[in-house]
Amino acid sequence: MVDYEVQGHIALITLNRPEARNAINPQVATEMEAAIDRMEADPDVWIAILRAVTIGDRPVFCAGADLKEINAGNGRGIGTTRGGFAGFAYRDRTKPVIAAIDGLATAGGCEITLACDLVVATTRSSFGLAEVKRNLVAGAGGLYRLPHAIGRTVAMEAILTGEPLSAQRAYELGMVNRLVDPGKAVEAAMALAAQITAAAPMAVWASRKVVLASQYENEDTLRTLTNQATAAIMGSEDLQEGLSAFIEKRTPTWKGR
Repeated sequence: MVDYEVQGHIALITLNRPEARNAINPQVATEMEAAIDRMEADPDVWIAILRAVTIGDRPVFCAGADLKEINAGNGRGIGTTRGGFAGFAYRDRTKPVIAAIDGLATAGGCEITLACDLVVATTRSSFGLAEVKRNLVAGAGGLYRLPHAIGRTVAMEAILTGEPLSAQRAYELGMVNRLVDPGKAVEAAMALAAQITAAAPMAVWASRKVVLASQYENEDTLRTLTNQATAAIMGSEDLQEGLSAFIEKRTPTWKGR
């Protein structure tokens, strides 16, 4: 239900339950957490792309929680202790993940998207937190991550009505990094990942950590985190490689250490 493969320094993590609109059940949550564990443990993987297998004329990246599981009393199984919902929403990690969305990402599917670091979406995609329409609450970070992504007032309307945002609107508001034609999400995400992996991985990971902390930490704490990141980078092999490559006018060969 969750496939994993590696191309160069990029891991491709694929939701593969299209017959159920890629809804999250206990098996998907467990396999998703395992995929993130695998990505984090592999020193040759520097970034991941999260995509989904879709079918039909109205593709769905992820419809969120499998409501049949919740109705059967298995709601706790759609998350994990470390990762939260889908084994992913609250998973602490070092490496960035790009969401490649080609279709509807609703409810928990939107929250999975918001837990990623960057988003590439097609023009036929849309994003929504529809929980209120089922007397549910978006419980996997969406209630505070969506306001961070698109602003409080627009997020408030989307959350209280349960109505989705088009990919175009999400792009205009800053939730989506790149907007592409239908069927091109993974290709565009791979291109973005290639740009990121051309940079030094240690610097990318350290910078990501501070950017994420900027959402909730004060400036003094952020200055300390930045200084810590700088100190760690200054003692790395890749710093010498980066400086040498610049002086020698060549492409650096990063080692991630």
